[in-house]
Amino acid sequence: MARAEDRELWEKRYGEAQSVWGWAPNRFVAEVLGPLPAGRALDLAAGEGRNALWLADLGWRATAVDFAENALARGREQAEEHGLDVRWIHADVLDHQPEERAYDAVVIAYLHLPAEDLDTVLRNAAKALAPGGTLVVVGHDVTNIADGVGGPQNPDILYTPGLVTETLKQVKSLTVARAERVHRQTDRAPQPAIDTLVVARAG
Repeated sequence: MARAEDRELWEKRYGEAQSVWGWAPNRFVAEVLGPLPAGRALDLAAGEGRNALWLADLGWRATAVDFAENALARGREQAEEHGLDVRWIHADVLDHQPEERAYDAVVIAYLHLPAEDLDTVLRNAAKALAPGGTLVVVGHDVTNIADGVGGPQNPDILYTPGLVTETLKQVKSLTVARAERVHRQTDRAPQPAIDTLVVARAG
C-alpha cells in the first residue's frame, strides 16, 4: 500500500472512533518500563498515544510521534483532560529523525511495515537511545495468522523475534536482553494473540 493511502486509512479509522485501542498501555510495554525510573521517553507510531500518556502519568517526559492527525488530536484531548504533559509530533516515522542519544526509553508498538522500512525505524530508534536506555519493540508475530487472533494478515509485514534482532544486533551500542514470542489475551477469541517482544538496552 502506498504511504499516502496508508495515512489516509489511519486518519479515517482514528476519526471514526473515540478510542481505537483503549487508553491502557500495552501490557508488555508496562511490564518492561513500569519498574524503571522516569526519564525521557519516545513513542514512535504512537497512534492516540496510550503508551506515552501512561508514561507521562508515571512522571516521564514523553514524546509521541504519529502521521495521523486525528490520532494525535485524540491523544491531546486525553492529555488535557488528565493534566498530562506529552509532546505531540505530527510526522511519519519513516521520515522523522529523533534527537540522538536523548531518550531513556523508546517504544515501537504494533508498527507493521515492510522489512526495509522497519529496519529504518529500528535504526533511528536505536540512535535515539541515551546510554543505559531501553528499547521496547512489540508487534503481531507471523505465527498469529494461523495460531492467534486479530492483527494484519499479511506475513510480509509481521514480526518474528529473529527479524527484529537481526537489525538490532547490527547496532554496536545495543544489547538485546529479550527476544521471544509472547501471548496476549484479547476479548475477541478464546485463544490468545501471538506477539513478538524484543527488549534491547544501549551501552
